[in-house]
Amino acid sequence: MDADEQQQIKKDFDDAVNMTAAQIEKWLDTDESKGVGQKSGGGESTGHASGRRIVKILRKKKDDLTDADYEHMKKVHGYVARHSEQRPKGDVTDTDWRYSLMNWGHDPKK
Repeated sequence: MDADEQQQIKKDFDDAVNMTAAQIEKWLDTDESKGVGQKSGGGESTGHASGRRIVKILRKKKDDLTDADYEHMKKVHGYVARHSEQRPKGDVTDTDWRYSLMNWGHDPKK
């Protein structure tokens, strides 16, 4: 992965993730966070696991990011973009749609 591609992925990721590492960590501890998303074999949803990974990525220095980190950052941007297009009508404050996005580091209410 070349530097230009990494730079674009980082920009897209930064545009998609509008929560801080601390905000995501606090959110992931809630029942609402744990109650949404597709569960994998171990019981944790894909989005919840992604949120834990996003926290680690946000806390890394840019020079310490790996190709695997950049691949996950691309996945996060893609998920947030696709899921955002499915916004339900009305107030989304207490919806699974919002909670799912927050697991991926994006709060649509911000």
